[in-house]
Amino acid sequence: MSERFENLKKIPEQPAARLMAAANAKFTTELSTPASASVPAVLAELEKQGAHVDMIRLLSVSLPPRECVWWACIAGRELVGPDGKSPCLTTAEAWVFEPTDDIRMRLQMVLETESSGDKAAPCATAAFYAPGNLGPGEMKDHPAPVGVVAACAFGINLKTLKLGPDPITRFNLIIDRALDIARGGNGKVELQDTTTEKGDA
Repeated sequence: MSERFENLKKIPEQPAARLMAAANAKFTTELSTPASASVPAVLAELEKQGAHVDMIRLLSVSLPPRECVWWACIAGRELVGPDGKSPCLTTAEAWVFEPTDDIRMRLQMVLETESSGDKAAPCATAAFYAPGNLGPGEMKDHPAPVGVVAACAFGINLKTLKLGPDPITRFNLIIDRALDIARGGNGKVELQDTTTEKGDA
């Protein structure tokens, strides 16, 4: 197996197919690996087939919710820009660092009043539902929509494809960020500059 998919300690040791089913997600790629295959094994096969979208889909359902929200926030920060204002993003980032009910209430307020036109709204949605229920207080007993966190992270990461420089480079950046988070890193992998010619200053 490729070293790229080793030591993914944050990813559950469950079959990839089970994690996909739990999030109500499906591959578009036909796999030869057995239904019991691990996430690293399936990622390796998907990589061989060049199935980058399915790799991102699998990573979105495999990362724990809090880590998945952070992965989404990294994409959200790129979409908003370093100087851009995004109440959804800043509140989602705050929840990752301090996942309390107070911040979750702020997330709810931001989603209700300030999410329109906010490019990073999926980050706030993912953070709000990451605890697995419909909200704090009386809503704690009601489960969150199936796969909502994964869907938000998947969608916002794919939106960064338009940032370039080319689809393959961008796909690999998205995947490598998730893999870094899965190893316990912060996911802040930098985009590789493929435009500079050798010998250029």
